[in-house]
Amino acid sequence: MKKLKSAILGATGMAGQQFIEALEGHSWFEITDLYASERSAGKKYKERVKVWHGPNPPSDEIWEKKVKLVDDIDLDAIDIVFSALPGSIARKYEEKCAKYKPVISTASAFRYDDDVPILIPETNIEHIKLIDVQRKNRGWDGFVVPGPNCTTVGLVMSLKPIYDAFGLEWVIMVSMQAISGAGYPGVPSYDIIANVIPYIENEESKVKKETLKILGKFQDGKIINANFKLDCKCNRVTSINGHMESIFIKTKDPCGLEDIKDVLQKYPGLDPNKYPTAITNPIIVTDDPYSPQPRVDVEKYGGMATIVGGLDETAFNGFKYTCLSHNTKRGAAKGEILVAEYLYKEGFI
Repeated sequence: MKKLKSAILGATGMAGQQFIEALEGHSWFEITDLYASERSAGKKYKERVKVWHGPNPPSDEIWEKKVKLVDDIDLDAIDIVFSALPGSIARKYEEKCAKYKPVISTASAFRYDDDVPILIPETNIEHIKLIDVQRKNRGWDGFVVPGPNCTTVGLVMSLKPIYDAFGLEWVIMVSMQAISGAGYPGVPSYDIIANVIPYIENEESKVKKETLKILGKFQDGKIINANFKLDCKCNRVTSINGHMESIFIKTKDPCGLEDIKDVLQKYPGLDPNKYPTAITNPIIVTDDPYSPQPRVDVEKYGGMATIVGGLDETAFNGFKYTCLSHNTKRGAAKGEILVAEYLYKEGFI
């Protein structure tokens, strides 16, 4: 396929670095321009990035590339925009770009707009039809497609096959979220070391809104939210990468433990021969009662799998399990690159 010229907005931050790491050497996308704020504009990338947060630093070509001011983005020079901008400014710049080009974003700015899909290709790809609605509503040549909050990803991925097979009456989730989810420099060390912070601003409302939207149905040009009750409690813990969640569910239709395990294990992924970032099995079920663990398991499967363990029955005629999802890979850049691959392969880009 023809390589698309790509711009990364917010290139110096943690999510921007993740985009660079995942896009360098990609067979479909090439990094053309890096954009950031006035503090970085006009300087070489290596002059602005003092700490590289991933295992694979960029090439010399990227280190030497000059960072450009996000206000001056040249949309004629690129085919696609990857946005890792902070939520506070993302809407302004993503809207500017989406009038003309596809924008794939990790930010929350557009997630809750009625004509904007929150896409996870293995989970709700039928919502892709909302792109045409968005373009028509807004008169845009491009579009914006955000990914979900990094906490939402593992929850939604694990619920989807259960919801499809048996329905859900209610879901309760308790998160144990890694510090990298707060970005860099993130949570002050004095607050988080040897501690758990039982509140993350706006996190619980995001998870609830997004989960019901993603698992909803596309009907008559809009999304009808999923119809089960959902609540959650979100906590920041001292792991570096990987959001853990304890999840309790009650299905609508009667089923057994082996039925739940079976639909999770058999849930299909995308073909990695067709989409470079995809994995064949997006949900991995383990019988080890000590798994999953962030330090041990989070980097497995390229950080793209939701790992489920501790599956058991509850005293409330329901089920419980633990899931682990990589918050800065599946929940950010690599997850959004998979969305871009799907959109490109299917002709939306």
